[in-house]
Amino acid sequence: MKKNYPQASLPPDTPPLLLVIVDTEEEFDWAKPHSRDETRVSTVRYQDRAHKVFDRYGLRPTYVIDYPVASQPEGFEPLRALHQDGRCQIGAHLHPWVNPPHVEEVTARNSYPGNLPAELEEEKLKVLTATIEENFGLRPHIYKAGRYGIGPNSAEILARNGYRIDTSIVPTWDYRADGGPDFRGLDHNPFWLGTSKSVLTLPVTAGFAGALSTDGQLLYDRLSGPTGLACHLPGIFSRLGLVERIRLTPEAVSFRENRRLTRALLARGCRVFSYTYHSPSLAPGHTPYVDCEADLARFIGDIDRYVDFFTGEAGGRPSTPDEVLSLVS
Repeated sequence: MKKNYPQASLPPDTPPLLLVIVDTEEEFDWAKPHSRDETRVSTVRYQDRAHKVFDRYGLRPTYVIDYPVASQPEGFEPLRALHQDGRCQIGAHLHPWVNPPHVEEVTARNSYPGNLPAELEEEKLKVLTATIEENFGLRPHIYKAGRYGIGPNSAEILARNGYRIDTSIVPTWDYRADGGPDFRGLDHNPFWLGTSKSVLTLPVTAGFAGALSTDGQLLYDRLSGPTGLACHLPGIFSRLGLVERIRLTPEAVSFRENRRLTRALLARGCRVFSYTYHSPSLAPGHTPYVDCEADLARFIGDIDRYVDFFTGEAGGRPSTPDEVLSLVS
């Protein structure tokens, strides 16, 4: 992916801002290929479990919702109630394999929306946008591509359809082995997707911590080569506190790891932190990250500990994508 998009500048006195972006989606077996038949959304009603934390801190998460959630009452009604109470924002999340029109073959490569022909990518987004508008009474302007699959046509498609904010990019991650995009070389800072400054990208917060993290991408790429992986070098360097790659999430990432990443990025001037997870993780047995009630308790506890750390020691405060858009230039 291009590395020279225009950066978006925040006022110099901006405190650290915390966004929570929830990939709000159907339940499916993560170990199996994608299927158009898996569209159950029973876990959406459990999002209030995290709101017991969010409400204490005045934090309004953004639920980016896909077509199964947006089109079924079991999916959209709990979120519509949260939105009507002013407790969240609503955006769009495009899972192409369960989003009409169903014309493409369901494959790993086609699960990244940006790999689809531009006309089909746009038509799927139009259907999703109209469905959200019909069932929520709002036209979404915040977007996240399913599987982080933003592509070469996505910026223009988003702008044409009224989207102002994208949250699809995961800095330092490379999904090419599965047919997806390569985000290496991109960092945590907001930037304008495309040249017209019409779509602001707020990346998933991800990066490197450790004594050698200043050159983290170069070092990590070398450690992750065939020889390095055979010798378990990424894990060894992580345990030694030299360099570790971390994504800001409660999913398979501990509170201590999230704290280490946050401290490292604060030292590098990061001011926008995007904390993400998948909605089915709030019900045991639906994602690899939460398998039982004990896992769920740890998951919610880690969210609580992280928000407490961020608003305390880190000197930050809750925010929303819309607020960041209003601040940047």
